[in-house]
Amino acid sequence: MRNLELEGIPVKSLLAGLWNDDHGQDLIEYTLLMAFVALASAALFIGAGGSISGIWSVSNSQLAAASSSVS
Repeated sequence: MRNLELEGIPVKSLLAGLWNDDHGQDLIEYTLLMAFVALASAALFIGAGGSISGIWSVSNSQLAAASSSVS
């Protein structure tokens, strides 16, 4: 069996080094956390959109009724 090398470094030791290397791990964890927060926020905004629309329509109808009763 032939030993594979990449720029003079055996591939097996290169892959083992990449597997054990933890540089950038914090960046990935914070990125995943930020993505989760963004998705949760988007879900809340989508869910709140219907409630806000309902509040605006009730307020609009009450203001229209008050305006027509004054006129």
